[in-house]
Amino acid sequence: MLHHTVFFDRDNTLNYDPGYLSNPNLVELFDGVGEGIYNLKKKYGFKIVVISNQSGIARGFFTKKEVDAVNNKINLILQKSFNTSIDAFYYCPSHPDFSTEEENKCRKPSPLLVVKAANQLNLNLKNSYFVGDKISDVECGINAGVKTVLVNYKNDKEIIISLKNRNKSPNFVVGNFSDACNSIIADFTGGNTFA
Repeated sequence: MLHHTVFFDRDNTLNYDPGYLSNPNLVELFDGVGEGIYNLKKKYGFKIVVISNQSGIARGFFTKKEVDAVNNKINLILQKSFNTSIDAFYYCPSHPDFSTEEENKCRKPSPLLVVKAANQLNLNLKNSYFVGDKISDVECGINAGVKTVLVNYKNDKEIIISLKNRNKSPNFVVGNFSDACNSIIADFTGGNTFA
């Protein structure tokens, strides 16, 4: 059976990003993340997959082991506090200044990791979504053929104008994580969850 999926960026989408996050003790999820993921999984049957660029590995700021430790901490918080979890984490360790062209093929906005996840986890991209806070997240979702949600926590008009100018406008622009989940649920069910 193919699963409908929500792909999430990690840093500054699920959790606060102090800059090259490598210490699991500094993991702090945004409001609504636990409840949102719980609802998407339990009530609507979505698989939850994280797709992130982790160029700090290529830059020498942290190791794959440290990235895995942060990812594990995110799931630990989700399991302990919200009885839910992220099904899989995929990340690209490369950066154009430090890696070969071949190594950089996994970097968002490339859809490579989305396609890889879809193949490995039996995901149906037709009824799937990509949620993130950056232009590269929206472009990655569009390149993968899924609907896109821009979480614009800082109400940054520039990012919206830039996407519009590239003809890459997201399907939804929201101000917080809960609204991202509500937009997906309303779209997926064909209903309107907003009163």
